[in-house]
Amino acid sequence: MQQRLREVKMAMKYNGHPCGETSETKACNGQACEKNCKLTSWTAWSMCSKDCDGGTQKRQKFIKTEAEGAGECADEWSLKRLQYKKCAMNRCKLEDGQKVLTCNKTMDIVLLIDGSATMGKTGFANELEAANSLVDAFSQPGAKGNFAVIMFSGPKTWSGVSKCTGKNTAKIDTEETCKIKTVSHFTEDLKKLKQKITALEFPKGGALTSLALLTAKAELALGRKQAKSVVIVLSAGRPLSYRKTQMASASLRKVARLVWVPVGANSPLKSIKKWATRRWQENVIKVSSMERLKNPSVITHIVANICPKRSAKPAFKRSANLN
Repeated sequence: MQQRLREVKMAMKYNGHPCGETSETKACNGQACEKNCKLTSWTAWSMCSKDCDGGTQKRQKFIKTEAEGAGECADEWSLKRLQYKKCAMNRCKLEDGQKVLTCNKTMDIVLLIDGSATMGKTGFANELEAANSLVDAFSQPGAKGNFAVIMFSGPKTWSGVSKCTGKNTAKIDTEETCKIKTVSHFTEDLKKLKQKITALEFPKGGALTSLALLTAKAELALGRKQAKSVVIVLSAGRPLSYRKTQMASASLRKVARLVWVPVGANSPLKSIKKWATRRWQENVIKVSSMERLKNPSVITHIVANICPKRSAKPAFKRSANLN
């Protein structure tokens, strides 16, 4: 309701005419308080996210008019506002003599190598071979890969874990106590980097994954401003703290793309899908076994995900099952 008032300046006297009404009211805003938002029409389908090995196209709707009161509006990740469809479902073609797909993009890559006991000595050896193959993918002429490598395991006691993750003001030796070893800061000398990876020894221990992720985030500060940043986590087991791993992943995703490569049946795949950058379908590369990890097709799958629109020409064949 709206209302207006007026005062009587002079009241009637001696049989004069009385004053008129001193207030008026009228209805306003008679529409319902609840109103759903209005969305735009669908955008055109985007370009394919990859040029081979199975990518996606997406289309979106945006908010045209905001909701009012208790009105509803679909979330930006809702199927009512965001849709995907498959594309480039052909296998990536390798040039003669190539074992893995190569990338010629300017990228800063932090590779996290799992050294926990779950990986096992043989699995760790396969993991190092896979890491070197991934480095090879960025070692070709014209490639602009910049790599940092961090190996993580964890303390063997909960008191050690508490020292590394708690509110401890004392200075901690991250490598000695927490078992988080920076194998190499960012470097473009990939030949020397491969030598360092090959020389790594299996540390065993737990999986202090959250601290490894935060160490990777700190390393990204040393990267190149013009380069895209990607963190790749090779992991075979469960982290010591799911909650802290979730928090560290969320923090890291603000500054880089986070890709997980869970290996074997012990990896918490359901949680990893939440920890990885959306969409998880292109940021979680599940590998069925330790032996499978070193297979060149797995490395090609990783490269195809993080390095779309390369110069290599795709072959029009169905993608192989990489698991």
